[in-house]
Amino acid sequence: MSTMGSSKTAAAGESLGFDGGLTLSCQCADRKKAAAWYEKVLGFKFLYDVAEIGWCELATAVPKVNIGLSEVEKPKVGAGPVPTFGVVNIDAARAKMEKQGVKFDGATQEIPGMVKLATFFDLDGNALMLFQDLQKA
Repeated sequence: MSTMGSSKTAAAGESLGFDGGLTLSCQCADRKKAAAWYEKVLGFKFLYDVAEIGWCELATAVPKVNIGLSEVEKPKVGAGPVPTFGVVNIDAARAKMEKQGVKFDGATQEIPGMVKLATFFDLDGNALMLFQDLQKA
């Protein structure tokens, strides 16, 4: 029997005082340009900008989950977690994004009866994904 989600795990998380918030940090060459892309393409809401440290944040459609954009001279992309956002209809979402010039990494993948996945890239080459849960259908 798996211990994932056990009371020991829950107790450890509670002891750290997690509040349910999550900010995913991505490096970018121009945070203002990148923020405009996230607003236009993904519909995220701009929250704030701190010019002194080259940082801004946007709210995603997921409560308490934000994207933080860290402006650096040479963004390092390709290593690390890939934010994966659930959509109701991945084909429609992908078509809309492709019309806006968003580049995808190959065809949408499907694991029958489970999930559809599509990897795409922001302006700086950070990988992100869309998923459609086929188990809800």
